[in-house]
Amino acid sequence: MSNVDQRPIILTGDRPTGQLHLGHFVGSLRSRVGLQDSHHQHLLLADAQALTDNADNPDKVRRNILEVALDYLAVGIDPTKTTICVQSCLPALNELTMLYLNFVTVARLERNPTIKSEIQMRGFERDIPAGFLCYPVAQAADITAFKATVVPVGEDQIPMIEQTNEIVRRVNRQIGQDLLPECKALLSNMARLPGFDGKAKMSKSLGNTIVLNASDKDIKKAVNAMYTDPNHLRIEDPGQVEGNIVFTYLDAFDPNKEEVEELKAHYRRGGLGDGTVKKRLEGVLKELITPIRERREELAKDPDYIMDVLRQGTDKCRLITQQTLDEVKDGLGLFKF
Repeated sequence: MSNVDQRPIILTGDRPTGQLHLGHFVGSLRSRVGLQDSHHQHLLLADAQALTDNADNPDKVRRNILEVALDYLAVGIDPTKTTICVQSCLPALNELTMLYLNFVTVARLERNPTIKSEIQMRGFERDIPAGFLCYPVAQAADITAFKATVVPVGEDQIPMIEQTNEIVRRVNRQIGQDLLPECKALLSNMARLPGFDGKAKMSKSLGNTIVLNASDKDIKKAVNAMYTDPNHLRIEDPGQVEGNIVFTYLDAFDPNKEEVEELKAHYRRGGLGDGTVKKRLEGVLKELITPIRERREELAKDPDYIMDVLRQGTDKCRLITQQTLDEVKDGLGLFKF
């Protein structure tokens, strides 16, 4: 890809297995909106990767491609600045994956901490789908196909970036030149957002999310269900802020940091009720989500526009990824007819 203005190339994206939620917003979407002005940014709707553990329900993946695309546009992703593409429509990614599989061992894939954790969480034991085990190689193909040098990830995904760079070094060594660039992880300023039920993370599979088009009623219900300090039994009692989900969310979403700090001090010394703090959070989330929900509803009226955005972005990325594949095949001495 020609990079005349020298902006770094960034690749990021999501598995289309459900609507995006506040965890996605604070973890990546918010920063993506800013990054699209300073980077060549590509957003990959990773439908092929989603099939590694949803092969029994491909319609779920297909259906959610449009849902996630709507979320992207509703939060402010500009398709004239950021290219949005569909993974399964980029055949060069599959060829690169097959080539890269020759530069990594099964033992190395099984040692990947992220993969080990995901296997345990899903209860695969030894009944692991091959596509799932080889996901780090497919991710390396995604990243290198765009020659991305920056990849926004959570801290738990750092082993995936390390494995991508291992593959890059092996391929470059075999080719005899630095054809593929190594990439670096761009970590979010915010730790992973817990679910409103206090679980370790906000997750579609756990049903503890607040989606980006949540109604006012849904927001109120989720905030009211949040745990605070179980020892804060009376308003006048001192309360604990640490581990208090309501304050975690205020830290993440309330733009007035000074007032949040004052609320924390008040809560710690006593005299501030949980209801008052929850009411503030409810207002903050409604102010954030309402314009996103309204833009999303308006965009959803024109599905042809969404499809055009995906088609044009995918066409552009097909050329980019095919060029990289051709260069790798040339470097490895493979035929191209």
